[in-house]
Amino acid sequence: MKAGMIGLGAMGSGMAGNLAKAGYLMAVYNRTAAKTAEFNVPAYSAPEALAAEVDIVLICVSADQDVLDIVEAIASTIKPGSIVVDTSTVSSETAKKAAARLAEKQVAFLDAPVSGGVEGAKNGALAMMIGGDADALEQVRPVLEAMAARIIHMGPTGSGQATKAVNQVMCAGIDQAVTEALAFAQAQGLAMDKVINVISGGASGNWFLQHRGLTMTQGAFAPGFKLALHHKDLKICQKMAAQTGAFIPLADMTVTDYEKLMAEGYGDEDISALYRLKKP
Repeated sequence: MKAGMIGLGAMGSGMAGNLAKAGYLMAVYNRTAAKTAEFNVPAYSAPEALAAEVDIVLICVSADQDVLDIVEAIASTIKPGSIVVDTSTVSSETAKKAAARLAEKQVAFLDAPVSGGVEGAKNGALAMMIGGDADALEQVRPVLEAMAARIIHMGPTGSGQATKAVNQVMCAGIDQAVTEALAFAQAQGLAMDKVINVISGGASGNWFLQHRGLTMTQGAFAPGFKLALHHKDLKICQKMAAQTGAFIPLADMTVTDYEKLMAEGYGDEDISALYRLKKP
């Protein structure tokens, strides 16, 4: 199976690297061409050129319209029987639109958003939640296993993105809880490295505390997951909640807090920059 990756940002480059190590990566495309050089495979100047040469197209971009634009471009050249796997975080509605467009070309579409951050992408340890045809998933599973440690079929098209929305709402609550608790700990004059170490091993331990706790308390917010991107995702969650009558107050509060930080120029920092609003 020949795979091509479209989008080599912080997450896409890590995933592409693992595909290359496993021998599946045969083509790449990125708007900034300089990012394509490290993979030692053909780099195409347009998504449609890449799609004509591979069996599996993987997409990893930032926004709903980006996904739809790429799908429209590759629809003109992609071979019938190919499979498109979108690892971006977008709305379920966007996933359904993309799937319908590609179905016209006899191409399967899987919405396959991921969780695990930049570390997970680099280490091939992502969790991947997938919506779409189960048979198409089984065809590409060996390729996806090069990038993800956990691959779960959630149901029909859009189910993957709906599950990712659950993940993003939960991340908002964890971000609020961890930043607030560590700011509280710092106000008590405690040794933060010891606080993080002992709590990480107990009932309140979590990935965010382990991987971002110490850096945030030291005032370092290099992105694993950009604050502005989580804000974008939570806006999608708010729209979904409004459509179903769901109540997501922690996510709503996080949107407001992120907007304060973005207005101050912190949108490209990690989501742990929420600590800026909590620290003593």
